Amino acid sequence: MKRGRKSNEANSSSSEETAEKESKRHKVTDKKTTVIQSPDWANLLQDIILQVFQYLPLLDRAHASQVCRSWNQVFHMPDLWRCFEFELNQPATSYLRATHPELIKQIIKRHSNHLQYVSFKVVDSSKESAEAACDILSQLVNCSLKTLGLISTARPSFMDLPKSHFISALTVVFVNSKSLSSLKIDDTPVDDPSLKVLVANNSDTLKLLKMSSCPHVSPAGILCVADQCHGLRELALNYHLLSDELLLALSSEKHVRLEHLRIDVVSENPGQTQFHTIQKSSWDAFIKHSPKVNLVMYFFLYEEEFDPFFRYEIPVTHLYFGRSVSKDVLGRVGMTCPRLVELVVCANGLRPLDEELIRIAERCKFLSAVGLGECEVSCSAFVEFVKMCGGRLSQLSIMEEVLIPDQKYSLEQIHWEVSKHLGRVWFPDMMPTW
Repeated sequence: MKRGRKSNEANSSSSEETAEKESKRHKVTDKKTTVIQSPDWANLLQDIILQVFQYLPLLDRAHASQVCRSWNQVFHMPDLWRCFEFELNQPATSYLRATHPELIKQIIKRHSNHLQYVSFKVVDSSKESAEAACDILSQLVNCSLKTLGLISTARPSFMDLPKSHFISALTVVFVNSKSLSSLKIDDTPVDDPSLKVLVANNSDTLKLLKMSSCPHVSPAGILCVADQCHGLRELALNYHLLSDELLLALSSEKHVRLEHLRIDVVSENPGQTQFHTIQKSSWDAFIKHSPKVNLVMYFFLYEEEFDPFFRYEIPVTHLYFGRSVSKDVLGRVGMTCPRLVELVVCANGLRPLDEELIRIAERCKFLSAVGLGECEVSCSAFVEFVKMCGGRLSQLSIMEEVLIPDQKYSLEQIHWEVSKHLGRVWFPDMMPTW
C-alpha cells in the first residue's frame, strides 16, 4: 500500500511539473508573438480613420493618405470634404501657410461636387490672393453650397478686384448652388444685380446674410432680399442700407421672426457722411413682429455725427462705441435704450460718467454686460451702479485706470464692495506692463 501510494504521489508530482513547464513554454511563446506582431494600420476601420483625418490639417491629411490604399480611400470620402476652408496667400509676401495649389486643383477636380460649407480666407489680403479665390469660385459649377464665406484678415482685398471679375465668379455659385443658407460677403464689390441672382436661385433657403461694407449695394438691393427671402433670420449690414421700408418688409406677416440684426454705423471722414433717421413707428413694427430679436449696433463715429441717434426710444440690445463718445450721448442712451443688454465704451474723455452710469442702471433693466476703456468714473458712483444692477451683471470689464478714488472708496477697497454686490469675486482689469 505504501509503495502504491508513493507511486501515485510521484506520478502526480511529475504531471504537475510537466503542466508547469508547458505553461511556461506557452507564456514565452506568447511574449515572443507579442513582440514580433505589429499593429495592422491598414485594417483599421475606415470610420476611425475618418474621425482622425477630420482633425488633421489638409497637408498632413494628404501625406497620411499616401500610407496605404485604405487610408487613401478615406482621404477621398465625401464626408471629409463637405466643410472646407481655402487659405490663400502669396509666398513672396507672407510667411503664413496656404492651401497648396496642387491640392486645390485636386479638390476642384475630384471633390467640388462634395463641397457644402466653404470659406475663403485671404491671409495676406493681397489682390493676387483675392483673384485666386475668384478663380476657384468660378470653377465650382458642379457644387451645391449651403454656406459661403469670403474673409480678408486685414484690409478688404476683394475690393481691389475688378468688379466684373468678382461678380462673375460669385454668380457661378449663386446660380449653381440653389440651396445657400448662409452667405458672408463683407467688404466685397457685390452689387444689386448680383443680389437679384442670389434671390432668384436661393430665396427659399437663405437664412443668414452678412454684407457690411459693400458700397455697391443700395437700399433697394437689400430690400429686394428682404422682400423675397422670407426665411431670413440673421442680417448684418451698414447703416446706409437700413431704411424704414426694410424694417417694414422684415415685419411683414409672411416673413419669419428675425433673430439677429447687426448694424455698422461707420464714418471714415468727419463731417462728410450724412446719416438719416429711422422712424420710431418702423422700429415699433419691427419689434412687434420679432420681439426677441438681438439688435446689435457698432458705432465708429466722430462726436459731432451722433446728432441723429438716440433721440427717441430705440430697441437696441448690444451697443458698442469704438471711438470717443460724449457724456451727452451716453446720457441719451440711458433714456432711449430700455432693451439694452450689453454696453461697451472704448473711450470717453476726461469728464466722469457718474450720472450717466446711474441713469443707465435705472432705465436699462436687462443690462448684464458692461465694458469701459478710456473713461473716468468715481469709485462711489461705480459701486452705486453695481449695487443697482446687482447679480445680473454677468460680465463686468473695467480697466483699473477708469476708477477714480474718492473720499468713500480707495482702489484697495473697491473690489471688496463690488464683489459683495455681485455675489462673486471681482477685480478691475489691469493694463499689462511689458
